[in-house]
Order: sequence, then C-alpha cells, then structure tokens
Amino acid sequence: GKSTVSRELARLGAVVIDADRIAREVVEPGSPALSAIRGRFGADLIRADGSLDRAGLGRLVFGDPVALRDLEAITHPAIWARTAELFRSAPEDAVVVHDMPLLVEKQMAGEYHLVVVVGASEATRLDRLVRLRGMPETDARARIAAQADDVARRAAADVWLDNEGSATELADAVRGLWSDRLVPFEHNLRTGTRSRARLSTQSPPDPTWPDQAQRLIARLRHALGGLAPSVEHIGSTAVPGLAGKDVIDIQVGVQSLEVADSLDFVGGMTDAGFVRVPGNDHDNAKDGTRWPKRFHGSCDPGRVAHVHVREIGSAGWTWAIGFRDWLRADPSARDDYARVKADLAARHTE
Repeated sequence: GKSTVSRELARLGAVVIDADRIAREVVEPGSPALSAIRGRFGADLIRADGSLDRAGLGRLVFGDPVALRDLEAITHPAIWARTAELFRSAPEDAVVVHDMPLLVEKQMAGEYHLVVVVGASEATRLDRLVRLRGMPETDARARIAAQADDVARRAAADVWLDNEGSATELADAVRGLWSDRLVPFEHNLRTGTRSRARLSTQSPPDPTWPDQAQRLIARLRHALGGLAPSVEHIGSTAVPGLAGKDVIDIQVGVQSLEVADSLDFVGGMTDAGFVRVPGNDHDNAKDGTRWPKRFHGSCDPGRVAHVHVREIGSAGWTWAIGFRDWLRADPSARDDYARVKADLAARHTE
C-alpha cells in the first residue's frame, strides 16, 4: 500500500524520495557499501553478476539485532547523504514525500511535518507479501514481527490511510489528502501562515487528543533541542473527559524570553511549522497582571495548534500546569469547569 500511495502522490505532483530505492542505489556493484557488506556477511550474498542478494541479506538480518545494527552502520551514512542531497534539490514550493519503511521503528516521526501511515491488518499484510510478492510465509511472518505494531503505528500517524480495500479506494483517499491537507500545508509553510480553528464551539472530549499532542511535542523537541527544557500538553484537550475547542495547546518552557526571541529558536519553530504570531505577547491574570509569553501557531490545516512559550517558573507557566493538573485530579472541578465553559459558549453564540 505504501508504494501505491507514493505513486499516486507523485502523479499529483509531489517529489517522492524513496528510501528503498536509495538503499538499493548505495549497494550497487562497485560501491564501497557493497564491498563492506561482502566483508561482514560473506561472499555468498553476492550474485554472479556482482549484485547483492537482498532477499538473502534480509533473511540474515531480520530477527538478528546485532547483524541488523552492523548492516545499518555500513549503509546508513551513504543513504542519508543521498537523501539529504535529494531534499536540497527539491523545488521551493514542492510537497516532498519521504517514503520511509521504518520511520515508526526508528522513532523518527518528530523529524517530519506530517506522518502518513498506510495501514492494513496483519492478516492482510501477510497475504499480500506471500501472494503478491512471492515471499515465503516464514519470511513474511519474520518481516512483520520485526515491524512496529499497530498501536505504535497509529500513535505516530497524523493521517491513517486504511488499506483494507481496493487500490482505487486508496487512491481516492490520497487525492483527498492531497487537496485538503498537503497542498494547503505546503503553502502555509512557505508563506509563514498559521492555521486557525473554523469554529469556536466546544467539541466533545476526543480520546486521540493526547496522542495528537505528543506528536506535536516530538516535533517541537526535535526542532528546539536544548533551547526548550520543558514541552507539555496543556489546556482543555490535556484533561481527559473535558470538552473543549478542537485546538491543541502546547506550553514550551524556556529559561528566558530572550531565548524565545533568538534567531535559533524562532527559526527552528518556523522550519518545524510553528510560526510566530506578532502582538500576542502576554496573558492577563485575574488581577490584571500581565504574564509575558510568546505565541506560535501551527501551519497544519488539519491540526490547529497553539504554542505558548513562557519562562520556566514564571506565573503564567506555573498556572497553566497547575490548572491542568488540578482538573485532571479532581473530576468534580473538571465538571464544574465544563459547565462554566458551556454557559459562556452559549452566551457567546447568542
């Protein structure tokens, strides 16, 4: 299914960088990587024409963590150098798709603006590997066992494309994703435009909000590194069972707002798809005290997110965490707060 999705995205105009294709390129006859593989795994893996027996190598490394690690140490430097070259050469306005087979297993989801997972049940995957690819069932089961399970795959997926049906149904889903999310997301990234909630109404509690927040947090941590010692899910969507606007609020804690205003911080946030919103530089306490902060919004039209940047230990930072934790710990307080929000929303509507 992953290859079907990639082909359709390429047809629509995306620049597809195929990790499997690059992995084949770097072990072509005469390459340094192929020589190293021969030295580590034996000459029996080299065919008469000088090419690599990839299926045989796969049988050796799948299920053997040491062998797999040794193989990756040989091939990964060359793969990533070629991958980086292809990313740099893509047009400025391109939707760049990295077709990656082990993104979830390698915990790399935070390195991308969006993760699309093509999902099918284990039984369906096994049938397709055996029937369509001619893979022995034992090898197919070993391949599946080495992959992340569906729980991990769904947790990493911003978009889950169901692949239990026909190729036509899958292609239809890809076209919808392209027009509704990928193209506008690319435009927002290139122009520095943040996405906004279409409705101000309260949404019922969504059990997927925490997973959505964790994906955003992974991107922020990857983008900011040590500039942001604290990154947490706050607001109504961080409280199980609480209704709220379908907006994920994230609090980034910094040592000082000077860090938040630095080129490294603002540039990292922008590159990751979280643009600075000028003028939104404080919150007001109940007594009118101004609590300084910085504010960024997500460029993803499919997931509106607000990022509040505050100094660690400041009044605003402490209140956001404390209020969230209070509502999590006290169901009666949570329910009282929900009634107040609903009343305010009704008055606003009127």
